[in-house]
Order: sequence, then C-alpha cells, then structure tokens
Amino acid sequence: MKNQHCFNESSSKRKILVIKCSSLLWFNIKSKKSHLLPVEYQTLSPSNPVLNHHISSQFNEDLQDVNTKFMTMGGLVEQQVANAVHALLDTNANMAIDVQFQDNTVNRYEREIDEALTLILARRHPAAIDLRMVIAMSKANTDLERIGDEAAKIARIAQTLCEEGESPRGYMETRHIGNQVRVMIHDALDAFARVDAEQALKVLLADADIDREYQSATRTLMTYMIEDPRHISRVINVMWVLRSLERIGDHARNISEQVIYMAKGFDVRHTNIEEIEQKVQGK
Repeated sequence: MKNQHCFNESSSKRKILVIKCSSLLWFNIKSKKSHLLPVEYQTLSPSNPVLNHHISSQFNEDLQDVNTKFMTMGGLVEQQVANAVHALLDTNANMAIDVQFQDNTVNRYEREIDEALTLILARRHPAAIDLRMVIAMSKANTDLERIGDEAAKIARIAQTLCEEGESPRGYMETRHIGNQVRVMIHDALDAFARVDAEQALKVLLADADIDREYQSATRTLMTYMIEDPRHISRVINVMWVLRSLERIGDHARNISEQVIYMAKGFDVRHTNIEEIEQKVQGK
C-alpha cells in the first residue's frame, strides 16, 4: 500500500487538497516489509472553519498551502516514530539509521512552515479564528519537530542495542507504550485537521494513561536491574526509550491543547483535565 496519496481538484476560485497519511506503520516480521494502514487527513475540507471563507482567494491559498505542509510534516513524524520503535523491537539497524536521516527532513519542514506563517502574519494581518490558527500551528509545529527529535533519539539507542546483540528486558513495555503513543499522534493530527476539540480532549485523557504506564514500566525495570545487575546498562537504554515515548505523548498533548485553543478560543495549557472538559463541552 502507498504511504501517501495526494490529489488536486482546482478551479479558478479555490483549491481543495485531500491528503491520505498513514495511521500506524506495521511490519511483517517474517517478510521484513512495511504495511501502511492509511487514514484520511482531510486537511483542507470546506467544512474546516478556518479555510475557504475569505474574500481574498490568495489568502485562502496561503492558509491551505501552509496547512498542507503542516499535515505532511505530521504524517512524516508519525511514520518516523513508528519506524524508530520497530527498529528497536526488530533489531533493524538500517531502519534506525534511516530514521536519524529523516530527522533532517523534519527540521526542514519546521523552518519552511515557520517562514510561511511569518509571511501570513506580515502580509494578511489575520484576526479572530485565522489568527488563532496561525498561533496554534506555530506552536504545534515546534511540538512536531520535537517529536521527530525524540524519534531520532530512540533510533540512536536502537542502533546501539542492535550492535550489542541480545535484546534486553523492557521490550514488551516499549511495544505497548509505543503503540499508544503512535495512536495519540495520529489522533492529535486528525483533531488539528478537522479543528475538533472533542477529539483533542480524548488525546489529553490518553496522555494521563501514558504517564501512569510509563511510571509503572520504570518501576518494573528498576526492580529487574536490582535483581540482575549484569544488564544494567542495556536496561537503562530501554528506560531512555520509554522516557522519549512519554515525552512524545506530552508533545501530542500540546498539539491537542492548541486544537482546543483554535476551536474554542480557550488557552488550556497548565489547566486540570476536569476544567478542560467543562470548557470543551460548554458546561
């Protein structure tokens, strides 16, 4: 299956671009081939309240172009995380190296998106929901880049462990938390594409579960190191992987907080989950 399908339908007045990006990247261990399960990110749907409502068609196109680039970067980062985890679990050093090189592409996207948003601010002077979208995307852009950085860290550790040979303890926890984090990234990007505060709220709730599971896995691995000190250095490497996955969950949460800001106009950073639920549900 193809990783990304793009098509354009353009007219003199507007352009709608629908992008299909991967949700989760799974690997057939026997064949060592990747299988993508595609899910649509309808990033430029006319139902999106931010896009396609301006008198200036050029303003519409400016917002569409940067939104498309942002979602493309998101799909790349999502795949980068999936590949990093699978490189570790499948002891695939070549895949780990590829993930590290891919980080350069993510960094390039971050710079290009920042530049595009700066030009929109300078030329269009956006207000209301347009301004919230630009601010939210600028912050979420940084979080996507940092997710890419964490994926590269996981890949470097995976490469080291591949070279050392035997798989250490903690891979079961890594697989479980890695799957959950990848779902969080996908759901956060989907919420951003549709400006869906309810979907974003679900990501915030999932992050609390990730934090609890990370703490539980850390305690388990600490106990294992005490019982068998021979594998301390290797298990510590796995703990660093789990730490990176937990941070990726935090960045997915940050992106979802920006979705709520974009959709509702509320800044919910550093706010307890109960209060966020009330704001999102309008209570």
